[in-house]
Amino acid sequence: MRRRQTMVVLALAGLLVATYLWLYKIGVIGVLQCGTGGCEAVQASRYAELLGVPVAFVGVAGYAALLGVGLVGVQPAFAADRRVTLLLAALATVGFAFALYLTAIELFVLHAMCRWCVVSAAIITAIWVLALDGLRHAPAAPNR
Repeated sequence: MRRRQTMVVLALAGLLVATYLWLYKIGVIGVLQCGTGGCEAVQASRYAELLGVPVAFVGVAGYAALLGVGLVGVQPAFAADRRVTLLLAALATVGFAFALYLTAIELFVLHAMCRWCVVSAAIITAIWVLALDGLRHAPAAPNR
């Protein structure tokens, strides 16, 4: 239960970071508080959109999904439900892979790092590790 609670808190933090970056991308926030200038360079690049959708919004959707599934998973009725564990692990794996891709773009293509993106990558990595640990400790599926 603690693992899922921690994942919920991390997903909420990730949702806040992604929302901040999305609000900047759509023009609601005028200047990113970054300190290095890398955030603006990353957000202005062609890689900041995926099929016309801001990457930050993809983060908002992903963290919202993790938060929703995590909140269901901390309910007593679903505390031991292996399906929740599997869904959390699947969502976290997709998020982690996407973060790896974006971090590689920042490092090797753009040569600019966004501190907020690094924070988001750290958050999704922590969620992924917790999700995999949850899989490892989850009860086996019943034989049918």
